[in-house]
Amino acid sequence: MFSSIGNPRQAAAQLMNFGLILSTAFMMWKGLSIITDSPSPIVVVLSGSMEPAFQRGDLLLLWNRNIQAETSVGEVVVYNVKDKDIPIVHRIVRKFGTGPNAKLLTKGDNNLSDDTELYAKGQDFLVRKDIIGSVVGFIPYVGYITIMLSEHPWLKTVMLGIMGLMVVLQRE
Repeated sequence: MFSSIGNPRQAAAQLMNFGLILSTAFMMWKGLSIITDSPSPIVVVLSGSMEPAFQRGDLLLLWNRNIQAETSVGEVVVYNVKDKDIPIVHRIVRKFGTGPNAKLLTKGDNNLSDDTELYAKGQDFLVRKDIIGSVVGFIPYVGYITIMLSEHPWLKTVMLGIMGLMVVLQRE
């Protein structure tokens, strides 16, 4: 069972395989970021503000390459607010002007009022550069794992421990 611990070559190979898996995942994420032109091409819905369109835990796929088409009213977008870490998923409800300097107003489908309270201090509207991407697809409830890991930090430790044991105990 612990035969790889006694063999340094096999232990080093397993460690390198683990590093290879991590680096491959990182490269895939960065590649997807370049293709979609979005720093976060995949996001998880963290609240119920977009119900019934999206439920808490849904995994959203983003696209930020609106080269020919402009961002339009009714489009579900993910945007960042200055000085806040968590991106927000809401629908554009009003648009003033055209082009990259158009002023956009967003609102969650399940919210009573628009997002002006969520914007940065002194900001009344969003502009195109605030948007991370437009939602082009989703996978229901797959992101709930992320929510569970952030709400229960001890699960991260358990998961990392299990992954570490799998690396040590795997046989090739």
